[in-house]
Amino acid sequence: MGNHGSNLEDILAEDMHHWYNKFMRESPSGLITLFELKAILGLKGMNENANSYVDQVFFTFDMDGDGYIDFVEYIAAISLLLKGEINQKLKWYFKLFDQDGNGKIDRDELETIFSAIQDITRNRDIDPEEIVTLIFERIDVKGEGEMTLEEFIEGARDHEDIMDMLRKMMDLTPVLVIIVEGRAG
Repeated sequence: MGNHGSNLEDILAEDMHHWYNKFMRESPSGLITLFELKAILGLKGMNENANSYVDQVFFTFDMDGDGYIDFVEYIAAISLLLKGEINQKLKWYFKLFDQDGNGKIDRDELETIFSAIQDITRNRDIDPEEIVTLIFERIDVKGEGEMTLEEFIEGARDHEDIMDMLRKMMDLTPVLVIIVEGRAG
């Protein structure tokens, strides 16, 4: 985990009362809208890919689909990202990647998300097209050009190098640190 280890341990040690106070300070109404989430995270002037990625993250955390993240959804999201079992995280990744909601992810969806993540994190160590090619070569063994949730989870679990890439690409620790420490900028 590198330098983030102590931050994550501190985050996990926070008590529920503290989390609730922090949530209510950021959103006195008790609900966070997509616009407020972007403001909390200090995300301004993003390109279209990065913007749609943040939208997709919001909608995966808005579990009841009402257009708001309430306190329960907020805690569930943070808990998943920090303490979630690998299967839970892979299901969340899949839901995030499946932009059209058809129950399958294709090359374009994966590449769009990975490019958007890089636009936000400014980490361009790995070419998104290379990652997507590797994932599809290893996981899409039938060569259909798309994967179901089951294929994705099974394939990712069977290939440690792909799991490592997903963990690195999907590391939202910097976002959680902003949430915990207060608004960015």
